[in-house]
Amino acid sequence: MKISAVDIISLPAQRTQAQTPVLVRVWTDENLYGYGEAGISIQHASLGCVEILRQFSQPLLGQDPLAHDVISDRLQRQFWARTGGPVLMAALSALDTALWDIKGKYYNAPVSQLLGGRYRDQLRCYASQLQNGWENPRFLQTPADLTTLRDACLKACAQGYSCIKVDVLSRHLDGSPIPAEETAYHLSLRTLKEAEQKLTVIRDSVGPDCELIIENHCLTRAQTAIQLARLAKDYDPILLEEPANPLDLSDYQRIRAAVDIPLATGERSYTRRGFLPLLQAGVLDTVQPDLGNCGGITEGRKIADLADTYSVSVQTHTCNTPISVACALQFEAAIPNFIFHEHHTCNTLPAVRALCLYDDQPVNGYIQVPQRPGIGNELSPQALAQAQIIHVGPRHEGI
Repeated sequence: MKISAVDIISLPAQRTQAQTPVLVRVWTDENLYGYGEAGISIQHASLGCVEILRQFSQPLLGQDPLAHDVISDRLQRQFWARTGGPVLMAALSALDTALWDIKGKYYNAPVSQLLGGRYRDQLRCYASQLQNGWENPRFLQTPADLTTLRDACLKACAQGYSCIKVDVLSRHLDGSPIPAEETAYHLSLRTLKEAEQKLTVIRDSVGPDCELIIENHCLTRAQTAIQLARLAKDYDPILLEEPANPLDLSDYQRIRAAVDIPLATGERSYTRRGFLPLLQAGVLDTVQPDLGNCGGITEGRKIADLADTYSVSVQTHTCNTPISVACALQFEAAIPNFIFHEHHTCNTLPAVRALCLYDDQPVNGYIQVPQRPGIGNELSPQALAQAQIIHVGPRHEGI
């Protein structure tokens, strides 16, 4: 079996979510195909992957699709891919995921089985990005007031979630932005007071037994992350996510020394080499690789194994289409150090859920891992009908 062609698929922009999904469909000469997604669709960054995917796809033609380790290694040795970066690594990740999808279909087995078997058949989920509401189709236009935040928390808890994630520095309560210079260098009294109001509403809404992750999106640096963490400590957060740029190791060391909230990062780190310095320094409790940009399932497994060596848990960053969700479910079922699955507010929306054939959603805070072959999902005919598709390679039966 050989790779015969690659389709580069751009779906229409999801304007209310500020995302443009870019995916690949890799074909073989046995008419098997696999899907993968470039996991940087937020703010439409995935559009930068299209030309990279065109360049990466051509040398794949004629190669063995089951040799994903060999292909991943060779793609990472491409001239500009040698040090990673989001656009190049997202393109590589999409192709790697598609190869795993093919492998599962070839052996008629879910990817989790091919990764060595399942530790679990269902995954505990947390409701992610509640500062933008919950199940809100226009979540980027969500009011930033306390009533809206309270309603989102109550709605998620009513659906059975026992863990939520909120960014309390995304905006002021009146909806105005908090300047980047402020979040980086010194949080004002206004911002700190508003953050405390938000945390009070969150904890009062969800009660003492619901776990809380504080999302920072790398907005803060050492000083401001410490300001926020000291304020947040009394609200019992279980993780402080992306308190600083993952390249700023000294910031993480300062934060670790100053606060005792567990730290997490990963969606902006690429390959195991991007995680190694943070793990060696002992500044992380959880790694959060995005399988759509860290290097795919092949590299993600190496990251998870590396983290386990340092007694660090794993929660994949998952915020793109149901193709990315399907990939994450298979992966998280097959690693020992999994803690919970991110169910992003985007993946509650009807327009996003309709992009794929299968709509796998949590029930009472848990999601079942599909038993379908491969990653267990693919784009729907309706989504493909609206897509722009660039075909690389000859056409044959089935394409």
